[in-house]
Amino acid sequence: MQSVLVVDDEPTARSMLRLILVRAGFEVREAKDGYEALEQVERIIPDVMLLDIMMPGMDGFTVCQILREQENTVDLPIIMLSARADPESVNTGLRVGATKYLTKPVTPDELTRHIREVLSIEGEIPS
Repeated sequence: MQSVLVVDDEPTARSMLRLILVRAGFEVREAKDGYEALEQVERIIPDVMLLDIMMPGMDGFTVCQILREQENTVDLPIIMLSARADPESVNTGLRVGATKYLTKPVTPDELTRHIREVLSIEGEIPS
């Protein structure tokens, strides 16, 4: 079963994403902020990460940049999922290494389609 790490400071958003992803057949882990995300990735690298941008302490841009600088996570598929749809945020997300940048709200079908796409790009066979 392919794993998704959901990184979002909003408990409701994490719960909703968990429900969508479990129903789609993914194993889901959660992190409430950037620091916790980096700790979890140090232990077990997920197949894909869903990463919010606006979080206290360490934003999603910084998390993505740190992961791209580490040899073991340079190719980790990272989908930024944010309410920020302005061109500057989208460009920054892609510049720091996001595989995809999606804006909230996103439908369950759209989200799972994008996850399966990045897993296919990375050579995985979607379930």
